[in-house]
Amino acid sequence: MSVELMVWDEPVPISRDQARATYLAVKRTEPGDGPTPDVAKELPGEVTLYPGHVLVTMDLDTMDEVSAQVFTVARAHGMVCYDPQRDLVHNVAPLGVYEGMQLHTGDGMTVNDPDLGLVHDVLATMSPQNPFVALVNFGRHFLQVSPGYELEYKEGTLIRTMVEDLSEVQQSFHDYATGDRAFLNRHTWSQ
Repeated sequence: MSVELMVWDEPVPISRDQARATYLAVKRTEPGDGPTPDVAKELPGEVTLYPGHVLVTMDLDTMDEVSAQVFTVARAHGMVCYDPQRDLVHNVAPLGVYEGMQLHTGDGMTVNDPDLGLVHDVLATMSPQNPFVALVNFGRHFLQVSPGYELEYKEGTLIRTMVEDLSEVQQSFHDYATGDRAFLNRHTWSQ
């Protein structure tokens, strides 16, 4: 079985709905003639060129590793990357304040310097197949959540709290990614 990612240029961040619509429209066309983005030469996996778009196909066994490489190359070129399997869009911006921050998911996705929209959307994908989401600043601190909305934060000492709803989890992750520690004061934490 194979999986796909699509990479193309967008002047501003786009929503998952916009990315999905673009992906589906491009897939209805034939590969071939038209301007080929320079990024195509650097992408791993099997590359299929569409006018202004690059489709990267990889096998399921290497999906996590190859996807991470595709996300990194696309970002370096200032391009959007859409993941139709997870229905997630990787925009170039806006980013959090921690350079080198990583987003990890329980279904194997790792993204360096994730955009804030991706972090927000990934949190809504938690399930038995994706049992956690974490933002990690290695050697400094991290914030993670598991289904049931148990938040764990570690900066020296690991502390935990239960959160009522997804919107509060998303706000806490946004606060953390942007360097705002307000989420620590909004909840009652225990060790």
